[in-house]
Amino acid sequence: MDKQGNQILRGTIAISISAIMWGFDGVVLTPRLFNLDVLYVVFILHLFPFLLMNVFLFNQYKHLKTFVRQDYVTFLLVAFFGGALGTYAIVKALFLVDFQQLSVVVLLQKLQPIFAIVLAGILLKEKIKKNFMIWAGVAIVSSYFLTFGFNLPNLSTDTDTIYAALFALLAAFSFGSSTVFSKKILLNHNFITATFYRYGFTSIILLLAVVITGKYNLIEQTTPENWLYFAIIGLTTGSGAIFIYYYGLRRVKAIIATISELLFPISAILFDYLINNSLLSPIQLISAAIMVFAIIKLNK
Repeated sequence: MDKQGNQILRGTIAISISAIMWGFDGVVLTPRLFNLDVLYVVFILHLFPFLLMNVFLFNQYKHLKTFVRQDYVTFLLVAFFGGALGTYAIVKALFLVDFQQLSVVVLLQKLQPIFAIVLAGILLKEKIKKNFMIWAGVAIVSSYFLTFGFNLPNLSTDTDTIYAALFALLAAFSFGSSTVFSKKILLNHNFITATFYRYGFTSIILLLAVVITGKYNLIEQTTPENWLYFAIIGLTTGSGAIFIYYYGLRRVKAIIATISELLFPISAILFDYLINNSLLSPIQLISAAIMVFAIIKLNK
């Protein structure tokens, strides 16, 4: 294997590992924080690892002197979409379904390649194939059957499910946007700098949000068990997975990254079954398979 092929392989493996870690987090770790407000949870999940990074990566602040205006804009876009909005949306969706349909939420969130490919074409000038709309349509239709099966949504009984689906789609848009903006950052900065400032800018944005909404008072209601899970997530599936993800993303195209990220929903389904004994219905499994196939075709 030549040097370029080796780099692509290493990048693909790194992104795949981070995707599996996110699948474990969505099913096993984040649900343990259900007693807290979503905005507060997302804030602490970013603040804790960022404070820890300051201990070991304080020299990253020297890069501020070399940042140009475009660097600040791109980092803020990554922080807003990938950090604040995307994480808030997916955690909110998980909380809304009361952790009974975790696999569905995670799968819906993986519609992000549709948004990532469009933005990659616009911002990174990556070529979009002419049959994109066909497979995007298949993926979207499949996502409906994944959520509701053959039934029409009932506004009186399926309200939380509908909102959860909408938040999952918002997460898909946000993370898809973040993938492309992150790729722009990694053209000029290494994965350590990218991770450090992603968490830094996200922490600032969320700090303003919790202060304005008064959610900072929830620190008094945070139990020792909550702090334990904050620490575990912050060190592993949070910043740890992001480090690994950015290491991989620097070595592959944004489109290849989205294929590797499909291990996120696949691993979530497996973990949901093994840990929660939750299994999708036959129509949901078929819809999920069709949606994943459509996403692979989209990226190809």
